[in-house]
Amino acid sequence: MSPSEKQEYPTVKSEDEWRAVLSPQQFRVLREKGTERPFTGEYEYHHEKGIYNCAACNSPLYESSAKFDSGCGWPAFYQAIPGAIKRFEDRSFGMVRIEMVCANCGGHLGHIFQGEGYNTPVDERHCVNSISMKFVPEDK
Repeated sequence: MSPSEKQEYPTVKSEDEWRAVLSPQQFRVLREKGTERPFTGEYEYHHEKGIYNCAACNSPLYESSAKFDSGCGWPAFYQAIPGAIKRFEDRSFGMVRIEMVCANCGGHLGHIFQGEGYNTPVDERHCVNSISMKFVPEDK
């Protein structure tokens, strides 16, 4: 069991309850720590103003103003909404990364990479699976 799975979160559901509200692909990513293939997610090239919420529990995660084009194949953000995510060391696949999960439900979002030198206010790239998020457009 990974450190993120040992945590307690405000929104708790059984595996069957999560399966009832998530698509099989969402369940694989959000609950089983899968990933979508690069350049296939609906938000990779998405540039509307608004908020990206957790696809599992609808908690706000990222503001569109923190999104940037990284060329990595997944939506990239340089920071989350304060308190929206939790970070955990991930030593899977023979490397050390920072896993990020929704602070409300523990849903797997992706990984954080540091020190890559992007021209952003914070030297971090939050590499997020599109399927882990739902976009809510800014009120016009």
